[in-house]
Amino acid sequence: MSTRQPAAPARVLARCLLAWLAALAFIGAPATASARQERSLDAGWRFQLGDVADAASPDLDDACWQAVALPHTWNGSDGEAGGDYHRGPGWYRRDLPLATLEADSRYVLQFDGAALVADVWINGRQAGHHAGGFAAFRVDITALLHVGRNQLAVRVDNSHDADVAPLGGDFTIFGGLYRGVRLIVVPALHFDLMDDGGPGVYVSASAVSSAHARLQVDARVLLPAGVARRARLRLVVLDANGARVRAAERRLAPADAPLQVLRQAWRIERPHLWQGVRDPYLHRLRAQLLLGGVVVDEVDVAFGIRSVRVDAQRGLLLNARRYALHGVNLFHPERPGKGTAVDAGDMDEDAHMLQDLGVTGLRLVHFQHPQRVYDLADRHGWLLWTEIPLNSALHDTPAFRDNLAQQLRELVKQNFNHPAVVVWGLGNEVYQADAVADALLARMHALARQLDPSRPTAYAHCCAADDDALARQTDLIAYNRYYGWYDGQVDDLGPWADRLHARLPQRPIALSEYGSGASVLQQQEPPARPVPASAWHPEQYQALFHEAYWRQIRTRPYLWASFVWVAFDLASAGRHEGDRNGFNDKGLATYDRRTRKDAWYWYQANWSDRPLVYITSRRFTQRTQDLVDVKVYTNGRLISLSVNGRELAAQVPQDHVALWRGVKLDVGDNRLVVTGDRGQSDAVEWRVVPAPPDSPRAASAAQ
Repeated sequence: MSTRQPAAPARVLARCLLAWLAALAFIGAPATASARQERSLDAGWRFQLGDVADAASPDLDDACWQAVALPHTWNGSDGEAGGDYHRGPGWYRRDLPLATLEADSRYVLQFDGAALVADVWINGRQAGHHAGGFAAFRVDITALLHVGRNQLAVRVDNSHDADVAPLGGDFTIFGGLYRGVRLIVVPALHFDLMDDGGPGVYVSASAVSSAHARLQVDARVLLPAGVARRARLRLVVLDANGARVRAAERRLAPADAPLQVLRQAWRIERPHLWQGVRDPYLHRLRAQLLLGGVVVDEVDVAFGIRSVRVDAQRGLLLNARRYALHGVNLFHPERPGKGTAVDAGDMDEDAHMLQDLGVTGLRLVHFQHPQRVYDLADRHGWLLWTEIPLNSALHDTPAFRDNLAQQLRELVKQNFNHPAVVVWGLGNEVYQADAVADALLARMHALARQLDPSRPTAYAHCCAADDDALARQTDLIAYNRYYGWYDGQVDDLGPWADRLHARLPQRPIALSEYGSGASVLQQQEPPARPVPASAWHPEQYQALFHEAYWRQIRTRPYLWASFVWVAFDLASAGRHEGDRNGFNDKGLATYDRRTRKDAWYWYQANWSDRPLVYITSRRFTQRTQDLVDVKVYTNGRLISLSVNGRELAAQVPQDHVALWRGVKLDVGDNRLVVTGDRGQSDAVEWRVVPAPPDSPRAASAAQ
């Protein structure tokens, strides 16, 4: 229970006034049966941490509860502190005023994400239950509403639950209503809202070439009795400019069951293909239901026409052309003090940074991401591996298997129309390598193929024999490898991959994870190999690690994908290493996105065409030695360097690196400036303070 003191009367009155204004805004124009309406419910919530007796009751006085807006998590502070953090229940309440209730309309709540288990009450009666913290889910509340004030209460619980995935994982589980909530009102004739959170309209392309393609649309329609003769389905395919490409309209026939699945097929001549980052061209499908000539429901979805195939020798083929799929593992967008309760601006910032980096694809780990992330990938042309939260551990019970299947259905149906999605990931580093785990993975594979025969499945393998039974259950296999960090040497990667490819020449293989930790506060030249569990993770070692890895990866085209672990540092309560507890610091950029580490620019120099020169070790600002090596990452062809205005001989970069050895610095302040042949430049300031004569000349400095 909370120890929070009752709010002062003036504060209570202000809160009530804000809630009343929000209610008035919500009521707005009365709902009609003429078209779908969606209304945000992100404002006007009250929150209380812990369980509260009668919290679902409309008569409960919640004036002393905290006023919050969504997205919200209760772990914004303790989830980033390391060690224990609150994993348990929390309650949310808000008014849901309705000026009218339209007869024959359905009122459905959509929760975009609630971690991990949510129970929903309307007016003191339970309306729904959902287990799984990362997919959207919907609750039909029609029968529980009345005109006037309704009370919405939600209990969210992020406790460890043996029957709800994930059971393990190297990340913090931020609890709460950490994504948005909205009310959807549709007439009785509408596209199915209760299909595992999916849009109810699904588009797929087959037999794709530059000459032609086949499109298929499946529309799930709820057809009430007595309206079939007046009801019609209209489907329109639009190009990126809004011009009509194909259209069809049909009368709906009476049926025994209210749910009808209607299929439309077209042949498209000379289609404009979705070509990944080369040309992420999107079409739109506008699906409309008409009653007596009036549109009563409409769903508008973006889609792309493309084909994907993975070859064991050539790698991934997009529209029959080899596509170099390289990028990063992207964890759920997080921010300091917010955890996973981020907004659209945060997600857009990540996308801009990843575009600068030059990724061609992303692995979305280790669970379903916000829909905006998938939309951004569609628009930028990034190929996606997206996966369910079968991570580290499993529970051999029917309830756990059913929950995992539910989360897979939600992942597939909610993301079916995204052309960016090319792989359904079915698990990551399951340590239980036995017949039970094999059977579970095989079961998920069969379900994924049933839900979507057009996309392959994949598994991220670790910590067992490379070709054990777990590695054979999915269409594709990828490996999490950390040679040179946890074990082995950085140069072990290429020989390992070659041996595996020779042993399994018909099996497509990839790198699902590789990386090393780095703190921007810790500098050392030359860097010693860190102890992963230690507090010393110098930034320079991460850069050398990634230089060695990428040079081995890029020469092996049979690797169908490679993903750096990880794009950004992330909260992981169980970690006690690097410069602070509670974080995995393998990111190429910091948790707050303010600092891109040296290794980031190594990949940008290799992956991006945007002109770049970048001086490495720039944060090693206090030095004791006056002879230094100056290393620059670049995609230029000729790079010049000056030190305190003194010009040094220009360098022709070798493999995206320009290197000046033994550069003499002045005692005191030094300004180094590099300039490239494409107009790019960079500068740093380093200070040399010689060590006292009677002390070692330190080659490292922690700042």
